[in-house]
Amino acid sequence: MASHTDTPSATATDVMIRFEGVIKKFGDNVVLRELDFEVKPGEFVTLIGPSGSGKTTILRLLMTLEKVNGGKIYVGDECLTHTDRGGKMVPADEKHLRKVRRRIGMVFQQFNLFPNMKVLQNITEAPVRTLGLSKEEAEKRARELLEMVGLSDKVDAHPSQLSGGQQQRVAIARALAMQPDVLLLDEVTSALDPELVAGVLAVLKEIASRTDITILCVTHEMQFARDVSDRVMMFDHGQVIEEADPEKLFTDPDHERTREFLHAVIDRA
Repeated sequence: MASHTDTPSATATDVMIRFEGVIKKFGDNVVLRELDFEVKPGEFVTLIGPSGSGKTTILRLLMTLEKVNGGKIYVGDECLTHTDRGGKMVPADEKHLRKVRRRIGMVFQQFNLFPNMKVLQNITEAPVRTLGLSKEEAEKRARELLEMVGLSDKVDAHPSQLSGGQQQRVAIARALAMQPDVLLLDEVTSALDPELVAGVLAVLKEIASRTDITILCVTHEMQFARDVSDRVMMFDHGQVIEEADPEKLFTDPDHERTREFLHAVIDRA
């Protein structure tokens, strides 16, 4: 698979994702409280923390499935949430959101494949329609990606003929087919039977090592987070309470809340 080092936009800045004072509320419930964090190009950052701490909301804001109540989000050198109008930053319109969002791919807990389309078409549909790739070019890329995720023999299968783990690997290939600078992973193994998890995690490890896509991952798979992340961020009540490389965070966390969370999660596993 082609690396992104030949894409100028991916290297034009030393920060790929930046949250500046981001506030997100649902009614009176403040989910993110003036959140600041950055992810560098090519970095694999995992968000951990209890349910309801705001991790998935971060991914939904980046996918523009939710809007911020305050602060700004940048992707590379472009502001995602706001646009300049006459020297004043105003909330972005749908056209601007679409343009910046094109740099981002997301893999959800549920695979969201089109059931009526074969695997190959599931992967080629968006690159042809949105990126303007020729059918031949899109199919060539799709076949390369299917080989990378270990499913080159499933080109003509329908999603219903695949296991959950295979469907999730197709969903990963589909996200990569859009040639994103940023890949968001939201609990991508949580809907799978335990014996299918390893295959999906192996594919994600491969992507992390073979491409320089920036990856932001929400997961409860602590061993995976430890194996593959460059940095792990511990969330609680809408704030990053601790961040470190995985070795430090998992063996010698500074924060009592992190210790409690890891105890609960790892002991339960």
